[in-house]
Amino acid sequence: MQPLRMSRRVMNLAHMLTQNARRFGGRAGFVWGDKSWTWREIDAQVSALAAALAARGIGKGDRILVHSKNGDEMFASMFAAFRLGAVWVPTNFRLMPDEVAYLAQASGAKGFLCHGDFPEHAAAVSGGSLQFTWRVGEEGSFGETTVAKAVAANAGAAVANVAVEHDDPCWFFFTSGTTGRSKAAVLTHGQMGFVVTNHLADLTPGTTEADASLVVAPLSHGAGVHQLMQTARGARTVLLPTEKFDINEAFRLIETHRVSNLFTVPTILKMMVEHPAVDKFDHSSLRYVIYAGAPMYREDQKTALQKLGKVIVQYFGLGEVTGNITVYPAALHELEDGPRARVGTCGYERTGMQVSIQDDEGRELGPNQSGEICVIGPAVFAGYHDNPEANAKAFRNGWFRTGDLGHMDEEGFVYITGRASDMYISGGSNIYPREIEEKILTHPAVGEVAVLGVPDPTWGEVGVAVCVPREGEKPVSEAEMAAFLSPKVPRYKMPKRFFFWEALPKSGYGKIPKRLVRDELEARGLLDLDKKQAG
Repeated sequence: MQPLRMSRRVMNLAHMLTQNARRFGGRAGFVWGDKSWTWREIDAQVSALAAALAARGIGKGDRILVHSKNGDEMFASMFAAFRLGAVWVPTNFRLMPDEVAYLAQASGAKGFLCHGDFPEHAAAVSGGSLQFTWRVGEEGSFGETTVAKAVAANAGAAVANVAVEHDDPCWFFFTSGTTGRSKAAVLTHGQMGFVVTNHLADLTPGTTEADASLVVAPLSHGAGVHQLMQTARGARTVLLPTEKFDINEAFRLIETHRVSNLFTVPTILKMMVEHPAVDKFDHSSLRYVIYAGAPMYREDQKTALQKLGKVIVQYFGLGEVTGNITVYPAALHELEDGPRARVGTCGYERTGMQVSIQDDEGRELGPNQSGEICVIGPAVFAGYHDNPEANAKAFRNGWFRTGDLGHMDEEGFVYITGRASDMYISGGSNIYPREIEEKILTHPAVGEVAVLGVPDPTWGEVGVAVCVPREGEKPVSEAEMAAFLSPKVPRYKMPKRFFFWEALPKSGYGKIPKRLVRDELEARGLLDLDKKQAG
């Protein structure tokens, strides 16, 4: 039988706003500080921004780079891109100017929306395919106009949602995967339609327009995906009023808006449940407190359960799989240790997804055998933009290779035991040592360096840099190295300690295996950074 060759037309994700404007037009959909927007107002803002972007030449398939802190314009930019069939390309606003310039070049961005607090980034992103820069927010003086003025000039515009097919890209989700520089994981309208449905089914079942969600992370990545599912149900999104993470204010907002769900990382959840505010405000409205991005220590799980009740939900997922690999729901989180607690698991397979533990040859392993965690299903991305080499490494026999090592028990619960790469996770952010090592090696007094992640009770892992002085150069102090590196890397990538050794351990091939460096750190008693103050 010949396969049917038909168009795979799917819903444009911006249609969720169209639905909300129709059904819940007068209900608040977005709250930020003392301002709130109804779904009808949000839909109108998105149409006005889409009209302005279209007038500037943005059409289906064009990329719009967005470098911004959280806010209503950041939120609207996502849906304006979707409505036009364009591709939303958000960045981590903590990145350095040269890093954002690279993302602009790698994505082939045609337009740039840049927050007013980042003039250096606006200056760094120029040339190539870029045709214009607009400023987000009221501050600053760069750009040909502001998003607010562009919206105001197009008030009342009616812009239809462009027809899209399943594989039409809607979002370039920048991730380094398991190796190398940032790559654009291509997320599509069809894939994201599944992801929204899956998140609602597995993470926050029963969500309706009566719910509210608090945002405590940048909308550029996981929190942005999380807000898509709130929009799908007409639930209200509440932003923190300032960039600073104020735990007291977070709990006040939870009480005020009767917040029912939030998405965060273990580090932030730990901070929240250990803060006095957890006992000061009413948080009984919380049904789902979702944590992802890194494992959570068992003792921290217990504290969260004691303070919040059985509302915490864990999931394991990468940007390339849009978070959809496993889920460990609230009902299975146990306060007391024992077989039911399943300490160390990240849960079981997400609805519609399949996990396989494979050996180096791609053969599936049996229960409790360790190998690479691989996954298939509709949540897997379409591939990396313009990067066939990375795609070839990421897929094998149709399976996406996560680069994480682990095993699955007889009942299908997955346990992560390590990472195939040297990447480590600090505070929920992926840190890639080579990038930092290259910056350190630009110091004239450093000849060799190895950066690796070590355990940390607050951030899960933090980086340490082991440096070897260049021959003939004076020794460098920790403070000097930190000062040198500070303008070159964001704070969250900055190593917590710098050690200085005469030589680094090497293999027979002259390489510097991180495992040997780690062994040497342990032998010198330097893995407990809170107690050791000298290298």
